[in-house]
Amino acid sequence: MSTSITDMKVKRVGGSFLIEDHSVAETYTPEDLTPEHLAIKRAAKEFFDKEVVPNLDAIVAGDRDLAVSLVRKGAELGLTAVLVPEEYGGMELDLASSMVVSEEIGRDGNFGGWIGAHSGIGTLPLLLFGTEAQKKKYLPRLSTAELIGAYALTEPHCGSDSLAAKTRADLSEDGTHYVLNGTKMWITNGGVADLFTVFAKVNGEQFSAFLVERAFGGVTSGKEEHKMGIKGSSTTAVYLDNVKVPVENLLGEIGRGHIIAFNILNLGRLKLGPSTLGGAKFVLRTSIAYAKQRKAFGAEIAKLGMIKHKLAEMAIRIFATECISFRTEGLISSYLEGFSWAEPEAAKRMMKAVEEFATECSMVKVQGSEMLDYVVDEGVQIHGGNGYHQDYAVERAYRDSRINRIFEGTSEINRLLATGMMLKRAMAGRLGLVKAVKGLMEEVLAGPSLAGDTVSEERRLVSNAKKIGLQLLGVAFEKFGAALDKEQEVVAGISDVLMETFAMESALLRVEKMGSAGTASDMAAVYLRDGLTRIDGFARTVLAGCSEGDALRTNMVVLRRFAKFEPVNAIALRRSIADRLIVSGHYGV
Repeated sequence: MSTSITDMKVKRVGGSFLIEDHSVAETYTPEDLTPEHLAIKRAAKEFFDKEVVPNLDAIVAGDRDLAVSLVRKGAELGLTAVLVPEEYGGMELDLASSMVVSEEIGRDGNFGGWIGAHSGIGTLPLLLFGTEAQKKKYLPRLSTAELIGAYALTEPHCGSDSLAAKTRADLSEDGTHYVLNGTKMWITNGGVADLFTVFAKVNGEQFSAFLVERAFGGVTSGKEEHKMGIKGSSTTAVYLDNVKVPVENLLGEIGRGHIIAFNILNLGRLKLGPSTLGGAKFVLRTSIAYAKQRKAFGAEIAKLGMIKHKLAEMAIRIFATECISFRTEGLISSYLEGFSWAEPEAAKRMMKAVEEFATECSMVKVQGSEMLDYVVDEGVQIHGGNGYHQDYAVERAYRDSRINRIFEGTSEINRLLATGMMLKRAMAGRLGLVKAVKGLMEEVLAGPSLAGDTVSEERRLVSNAKKIGLQLLGVAFEKFGAALDKEQEVVAGISDVLMETFAMESALLRVEKMGSAGTASDMAAVYLRDGLTRIDGFARTVLAGCSEGDALRTNMVVLRRFAKFEPVNAIALRRSIADRLIVSGHYGV
């Protein structure tokens, strides 16, 4: 398995974007995809266009046998086993390959749910935490989709609080097997899966993971859930009634199930980025086509200013998500230089790399899911009344999108995690937040510099966004100390600032790397200024929640110093972006 950036020498610490200036050379972007990556992307696109699109209506209508057969056709091309080593029937490729496949398959959430759950959470726990015997037994059959995989974590009474699970695993008297009892909810592929990664508590106390075959007996699926969207995916409860699981099917160590659960979620959050990009680009393309043929007031609505605004803003938000998704993949891959599954500790190295950038993975999940919600909402609006009708693709896309803000940990949980993980690292001495906050305070007390500023306006915007983030962290920690994690609204507000900052810098670095003065540059110019405006709003709320009186007024003076900027003509830039979109008919930079 080759890494995405073979020449990258710098290994950044997760969250360091806030306190360090990252370079163009170390920033991974879609323009860095190799011919091999692009070939895989084309293969996935061709499969989706030829095999999935003609059958989507039947899949949405609930034809599970058809969906499974298409998963197996995708497996023939290797699309279900991109990361899996060749010795287990996989393609043994890198994270970037996995991401481009996720983007193409993510164009529709119904089939995307089938193949995504199977190849992701249905296979990765075994790949990363399984014993050699477990891998040899199950991975080849998962790679070909002979076995359909699923991930059974959530329970009726606990969603985000997965460690509150009540499913039990009790060792038999003869020590040969565990007996599992419990109920799992919202299990993707639950109606047909053959192999489940089930989380249960040994003796009702030690949270652990098990590989459970439906064929063991005692595993039954509930009825298909009546969902708002992704109606064509299989989502059921799974009931475990005295299921005898051989002791050799314990996955990982007893009491260490949380390590498996949380690390798999980090990877899922990363892959959700390109998946939402696939859906968003499809809706944008569909909306452009509709706007070009729909007429109102004697002209195509694509020529109307407010429609152009919508199309351009859809593209701008797609651009920002694309930037942070691929940048995060590059950061992870910087820890995987020369990686090979033949290494004795290959799985641990992979997990350590992903865990290092758990903060960024959470940001990708939140930004991607909320970007897609925005894009589909505007897509419906562009279609007008037709967008509310089931004959139009945007109506289904609108309903299908909503689940992404719940998948892979809710957006609320991920907002708490993003900042919370940075604070934990700072307190452990792994991230220099304290030093950076002190440096900012010294700069504030020194007052504005009278020396000439040679930094570009875009660089200044990003630098000031970082300073606002540091200001908020300093003020919040001074107010609440170690109890800051209990102030959820404050933590979430800080996370919104940090996410905008990460996206702003990622967009700027990509444009600088491209050397572009075209669409990408225009999109970044608008996004950076809108991002700082949003940051200003978030920061005001956080500062008011952490200070009052003279302290608040002083904090607001500091905020105003860093949040001010001279606007660009965003109307003209959006019109220019939209005009290019309308000519091309699709998203592009």
